Formats: sequence, C-alpha cells, structure tokens
Amino acid sequence: MTDHQPPASVESNALSSQHSQHSPRDPSARHCGLVAVVGAPNAGKSTLVNALVGQKVAIVSPKAQTTRTRLMGVAIEGDTQLLLVDTPGIFEPNRRFDRAMVAAAWGGTEGADVIALVVDGKGGLGPKVTEIVEALKGRSEPIYLVLNKVDLADKPKLLLHAERLNALLPFAETFFISAQTGDGVGHFKQVLARALPQGPWHYPEDQVSDASERALAAEVTREQLYLQLHAELPYASVIETEKFVDREDGSAEIHQQIMVERASQRAIVLGKGGARIKEIGARARAELAVLLDRPVHLYLHVKVKPGWDEDRGIYRDLGLDWVE
Repeated sequence: MTDHQPPASVESNALSSQHSQHSPRDPSARHCGLVAVVGAPNAGKSTLVNALVGQKVAIVSPKAQTTRTRLMGVAIEGDTQLLLVDTPGIFEPNRRFDRAMVAAAWGGTEGADVIALVVDGKGGLGPKVTEIVEALKGRSEPIYLVLNKVDLADKPKLLLHAERLNALLPFAETFFISAQTGDGVGHFKQVLARALPQGPWHYPEDQVSDASERALAAEVTREQLYLQLHAELPYASVIETEKFVDREDGSAEIHQQIMVERASQRAIVLGKGGARIKEIGARARAELAVLLDRPVHLYLHVKVKPGWDEDRGIYRDLGLDWVE
C-alpha cells in the first residue's frame, strides 16, 4: 500500500494482496455462490446489497441495527448469479432479541463462498470493527474489506484505515466504494462474480430476493416506522403481517399489526388524531405498490404487547432462532 489517498473516483481502485486468487473459469459455464455481507451496525450493508442487486431488496434507515434477520438479495453479473446475504449488524448484545440478531448475522456466514466485511469509511475503526475482524481470523473463505461511504469520508484517513485493518487480517482485496452513490460498486460486483464457483443458478433470472411478499410488506412498514419516528420509537416495536390476500382484481389486501411495549409508544405511533399512522400507511402503501407491481390496500393497527421480544412465535415469524 502507498501513502496516496484514494482518488475521487474509486471505480478501479481495489488494493489487491498476494492472497487474492481466482481459479480459471469456463467461459461457457454458469457460476453461482453465496456472498455473506457482514459488519458493524450502520456500516451500509443493506445499501450495498441493494446497489449490487440494482433495486431495493433490503430496508435502510439512519438507525443502527435496522436489519434484524438474514435476507438474501439475488444479483446477476454476466454468467454469475450472486446470492448476497444481508446480515444484521454485529454488536455487543444485551437482551435476548439482540443475541438473536447477532446469531443471525454470524449464521449468515455459514456456507459462504466469499465474505465481505463492510466498514463505515467515515466512522473510523472502533472496537466493534476490530472485534469483528478478530472473529473472522481463521476463516477459509476469501474475505474482502469494503470501506464504504467514501463520498462522506475524510479521504486522507481512508488508506490509513485500510492499512490498519489489513495489518490485523490480510484481506484478499480492499475496496473503496460508496454504496449510496454507486461509486466503485460496479467493479466490486465484477470481482465478486469472478470469485464464485461454477454451478447452476439457484433462482430464476428475474427474482431479486428470497423474501416472501408477506415478509417484504412487514419490512417496508417497519422502514417507514423508523424513518418517520426516528428516536421517538427505538427498537421496542415489531410488525406482524396478519393477513395477505390476493384480490380478484389483481390488487393485494394487507393487514398488519404494529406491536409496541407501552401505551405511550402506541400514542407516538398513532400521532395526533391518528395523523402519524395514516402517513406511515400511505408511504408504505405507495412503496409496496411499486415493489409488488400492483395496487395495494394496506390496513394498520397498533397493539400494546409488553414483552413481545420474549414471544417465541415472533422470533419464528421473523426467521430468528430462540437463543438463551
């Protein structure tokens, strides 16, 4: 590595090490493999997965730990289908729900052909990042370091971050990208595709996610809850899709329950005269109509359920394992 700062455009700027090796490929064969995208909360993992897929498959918000469960985006690059596992942010868990999210994150790396560690390039190297790097030591898969948010980062510090992290763990390659603007994403996708093994595609060419429409509907509503309420409602909420019906006219009828822990939180979600819940519903309905490519009738109601995060059924519905 050099002391030069990354250029303004990093499309071709990948720092390669002697550990990067690609086996010869049969140009007439298809390739397919699993890419585990891991990192600390708010590193931009979901934004990166969306950028690689080319459309939205994972919800994003400024709040840390927005992603709660393992979700897979499906992207195509030439003859390769990339199965991108978007995982929850890895952090020090305090309660059972936190432990389940962290377990889901590490579980998302099982069977991976490649691991991509996404680091917030503007946030520096805190203990959360170094702990993840330590935990990745000894893995046999190629591990790529992705320094994200280069459009916002202090450019002179980016190479320093890369050097320090590579001193802890010699990464196969290091990339400087902005998942938000797309800078560097195309080159990173090409490198990922070249690293994946020969094999049949697992999903139809037009499928972009393994999430069901029912699960997608709950995620879109949860995203609006986060975006509109910000710090007013932390993580004491969960969305349950109670009913998803295909109407004869081709539209979707969706009934969802927003569960919170306290009556005061219910009042926040409802807003004055029900204004907030109406706005949440309107925005979620508009986005779902685009994602599902059909009209959507969305009905929301809010329920107070103290201790919902100790309900095994909710863990099952979210795709999380019950952990002690």
